[in-house]
Amino acid sequence: MKNTAKHLAKICSSRILGTLALILFSASSTLLSAAEPEDSGEVYKIGIPDLLNVLVWQQEELSGPALVRTDGKISIPLVGDIRAAGKTPEELAEHIEIALIDYVAKPQVDISVVEMRSQVVSVIGGGIERSGVLELRHDMRVLDAIAEMGGFTPFAKKRDIMVLRTTDSIEEELRFDYVDFIKGRTRSSNFLLAPGDTVVVPE
Repeated sequence: MKNTAKHLAKICSSRILGTLALILFSASSTLLSAAEPEDSGEVYKIGIPDLLNVLVWQQEELSGPALVRTDGKISIPLVGDIRAAGKTPEELAEHIEIALIDYVAKPQVDISVVEMRSQVVSVIGGGIERSGVLELRHDMRVLDAIAEMGGFTPFAKKRDIMVLRTTDSIEEELRFDYVDFIKGRTRSSNFLLAPGDTVVVPE
């Protein structure tokens, strides 16, 4: 009887330990998975006037730097002008590979962005502490850009702030009234900035 009791105690003890181990393993797996960074899904699109590097494997004469011109294109030896603006580096590489098939056997192309010149905004005007160019973050709003350049001067015309934006060769003037904004009248006016925007703060 005593031996049977001892045997049952051992079985229960091992089952309890096994259950605890399973719980601890599950908890640690959950914590590790929560700690892993999520993929934002954001893909870089080439813009004007980004500076690229085109590498055609084993074809040094076809490789080198390429500036995205104001028409959104770059020049590639043998094939001429190819549109780059609006494409991802991978899409552009594939496009160049297709264009080179008639000239190069099994072309392999890599595109790297040397300088992301298109992903910037400018902040200018006598009503800002300092004028300059900022690297654009995906969540940068009008007031974020102003704050990063030191904020307003005492004589800034806070009701007459403008954001100049060019879309498909058409220039827009988007107005931002800071006084109305802080009073809660125009909350949506503190909008997200786009590549190439110019924030003008007059004095």
